[in-house]
This record gives sequence, structure tokens and C-alpha cells, in this order.
Amino acid sequence: MHTRLTVVTVTHNGGLVIGGLLDSLPATVPLVVVDNASADDTLDIVSAKRPDALVLRNSVGQGYGRGASRGLEAVRTEFALLANPDSVLSEDAITALVDAADRYPDAAMFGPVHRAGDGHVEPSHDVELWRRHLFGKRTSEAPPDGDICVEFISGAVNLVRMDVLRQTGFYDPNVFLYFEDDDMCLRLRQAGHSLIVVPQSVVVHLNAGSVRPNAAYYWEKFWHIAWSRIHIERKYRGPGAATWLACKDTLRYALKALGNLTLFRTLQARRDAARCAGTFSALIGIRAITAAQEAQS
Repeated sequence: MHTRLTVVTVTHNGGLVIGGLLDSLPATVPLVVVDNASADDTLDIVSAKRPDALVLRNSVGQGYGRGASRGLEAVRTEFALLANPDSVLSEDAITALVDAADRYPDAAMFGPVHRAGDGHVEPSHDVELWRRHLFGKRTSEAPPDGDICVEFISGAVNLVRMDVLRQTGFYDPNVFLYFEDDDMCLRLRQAGHSLIVVPQSVVVHLNAGSVRPNAAYYWEKFWHIAWSRIHIERKYRGPGAATWLACKDTLRYALKALGNLTLFRTLQARRDAARCAGTFSALIGIRAITAAQEAQS
């Protein structure tokens, strides 16, 4: 197993959590770390714990998908295991994913069951984006008893076949954050490949533990969630559908922001203002990727 896969992780000020991931990985598994301009001790921890790792540094943050694509370009093994820095794996969990890949040679992506830090199960798979609202948050859903074929696997931790990804393409370079995993799953399925959840593989995902939240991060998060949602709509359902959704959401988020502001719910108002701004930016053609980010690519 150790010669068949490479672990790829994308970091940005992940010093609080990266050590847990590194400690959980078998020492002989190749590791690629793509760092998005961290200003903390992330790379010092990587150097101390995994001096053998290939570290690719971005002087300007490239977001998750673009960072992951740079890491995938460096992979020379049969599989890549994409793992967020706030995840904790084990050799058993990794082996179970590789074993599933051998059982299902036509499948392209394999995902584990996710447990939060307190032990409860977090949904790591879903139906495709446009039907997701029909099922709610699914917080009480039990994990599957056996391997299942699904329409979406979380990008937090998954094993992918490199020969398939080289044919279908890596992550969408137009997306900075959010919905890049939806796009990847949609493209793999459109190319005729299955996505498999493997309940014998269990990982811990601390969820949002890889950054130090602040006001700027909070705005960026919800701006990009809104922008990327419209981008995906346009990409798969056309400009008409994207324009209609963007107009509806711009008005909806503007009204929610005003309502929360009048009730002195400043955090909620800022969230909805960011959503409104991101949606409107996508509507009028503003890109999520800046000129500086594009120049480094």
C-alpha cells in the first residue's frame, strides 16, 4: 500500500492541526504539502515531523482546489489520498480505501466515514448538488453498513485514481474555495466513474480547525460560498439558470442582512452581506481568482 499512493494536503495557517495529521500518517507513505502562504508555524511543524515531504510553497494563497491541483501534478503513484490538515487518519483507514479501489476497478473516488473530534458521525457523502435540499442536513443519519455507491463524496478526505484524474482534469482553476469537490464528483460521474463510500475506513475530521477564524476570514468564507454556488450553476445548467439563481439570492441575502442588522445581529448580518456580495459579484462577472493568484499559476 505504501508504494501505491501519495498523500496530498493543502495548508494555510494550519499550525494548530497539521501535527495531528502528520502523526497519523504511516511514515513511509509519500507526502506532498502545498502551502498557501502560511504566516504561522505550519511549515516548521512539517519540517520537524516529515522532513522527507515534498513542500510546494505558494507565495500567494491559491485556495483549496488550485492548491490541491498543484499537489496532484507532483504525484507519481497509482493513487492520491487527499486529506485536509485538520483530519486524522490511520494505516487501517488508508488500507481499507486502497482495498476498496482494488474491489471496484471502475470507480474513481473512495471516501471514508468521518467522525468529529467528539466521536459523532458527520455525513461525508450526499446526493448531487441540485437534489440536496430535499434531504435536509441528515445530522442523525447512521453510517452505511457496507460499501455504497454515492453521488458526492466530501473533499476533506478521499482516495482518487490518478489515471482517471489525468483524463478528466484536476480541480476547477476558477474556484478559490467551496463547491470544488461537487464539481470534481460531477465530472467523474459524467465520465462514467463511480464514487464509493467505504465504512471500514474511518477518519477523524476536526472540521474548520485548519485556520484561525477572524472577521476577514468570516467574510471571505461566505463570499466564496455564494460566488462558487453561482459558478457551478452556470457551468452545469447554463447562464440563464445562473442569472435567475443569482438574482434571487442577491435579493434574498440583501433582505436577510438588513433584517439581521435591524435586530442587532451583527455576525449574521455580516454573513448575509458577504453572501449578497459574492452572489452579485458572480452575477456581474467578477472572478474569484485575483490577478496576483493567476500570475503565480
